[in-house]
Amino acid sequence: MFVRLTGCPLRCGYCDTAYAFHGGRTLSQSDVLQAVAGYAVRHVCVTGGEPLAQRGCLDLLVALCEAGYTVSLETSGALDVAAVDPRVRRVIDIKTPGSGECERNRWTNLDALQASDQLKFVICDRVDYDWARALLEQHALTRRCQVLFSPSYGQLPASTLADWILADRVPVRFQVQLHKLLWGDVRGR
Repeated sequence: MFVRLTGCPLRCGYCDTAYAFHGGRTLSQSDVLQAVAGYAVRHVCVTGGEPLAQRGCLDLLVALCEAGYTVSLETSGALDVAAVDPRVRRVIDIKTPGSGECERNRWTNLDALQASDQLKFVICDRVDYDWARALLEQHALTRRCQVLFSPSYGQLPASTLADWILADRVPVRFQVQLHKLLWGDVRGR
C-alpha cells in the first residue's frame, strides 16, 4: 500500500505525481494507521511528493514499524535519510541529468546506505544511462545495496533500457512502473 504525502521541493522533468505538489488532506497519524489497517496489507510504502519534507514523516515511519508493517520509504535523495528508522527500507531516487534536478542529490546519503536499501535511477536517455553506470563504478554501489534502473515513462522505451543493461551486463535490477503498464497513466485513489 502507498501512503502518499503531499508536497515536494523538487520539480523533476519526468515527475508522474505532480498532483501531489499541493492539496491533499490533513490526517492525524492515527487516521493514517487506521486507513492502512483497513486494507489488510503487510507492506506499506511511504512516498510523495517528497515525504521527508513533511513534518511528522519520521514519526509515521516509526509508528508503521511498531504496528508490525514492513515499511519502505521512497525519497528523492535530496534530503538527509540518516534519521530514518533503521527498520525502514529506504528507496533513494538518485536524480539523473535528465531529471533536471541532478544538482539536488545529497551525496552524503550514500554513506547511510544499508544492504536492505535500494537506489533507483530513472533513466531518460543514453546520457543518463552512461552517467548512472559511471556512478555505479565510482561508488561501488551494487556492492552496497540493490540498484534499480527504471526507464522514464513515455521518454525511453523499456526494451531499449533492458537491451543496454543486458549488452553491458550491468548488475542492476530492471524496474518498470507496473501500474502504468496495467492501467495507464492514471492517478491512484
